[in-house]
Amino acid sequence: MNKLSKEKRNQLILVILVTVVILGGLWFGLISFQEQNLRTLAVKKDAARAKLDKEELRIKNADRLEAQVIEATKKLAELEEDMAPGDPLSWLVGKIQVFKLPYKGVDIPQISAPGETKEFLAKFPYKQAAFSVGGTAYFHDLGKFISDFENHFPYFRVMNLDLTPATGAAESDKEKLTFNLQIVTLVKPSAS
Repeated sequence: MNKLSKEKRNQLILVILVTVVILGGLWFGLISFQEQNLRTLAVKKDAARAKLDKEELRIKNADRLEAQVIEATKKLAELEEDMAPGDPLSWLVGKIQVFKLPYKGVDIPQISAPGETKEFLAKFPYKQAAFSVGGTAYFHDLGKFISDFENHFPYFRVMNLDLTPATGAAESDKEKLTFNLQIVTLVKPSAS
């Protein structure tokens, strides 16, 4: 560089500076812009891969899910077979009379007809009916009966249980209780 004239040396420095500026401009103008686009594309690619993996998993599990839907549909059909039909009172009387046979200490002489069956959830295919039931029983027998009753019939709910000592009971039955309760049940949709 010492052998070059001052003018040539200034021109060389100017060419080097212009080259550095042009390279810097290319780097910041084109290359960094392209790198940013590549990073954005990599993020999009990862998101698309994750979505694809999720869909592949769904496809893989479709058979299992379909089997679960079929099983749930069968179970629902079985439950509907035993659900209250159009005349819920006679149906409930029959169910209770048969179900209470093993419970000798439970006497249920009073079952009142439900009021109007009504919807309790929008867009839910079943309606509900509420029955008032009364009778006498020993505390332990009644508790076992109610527990087994609700476990056997999953669409029944016993509500508003009222217990009082039985009046006019014989001396041997002085531990009996008079009970009143409400049974709420689902009613099958009509076949219309």
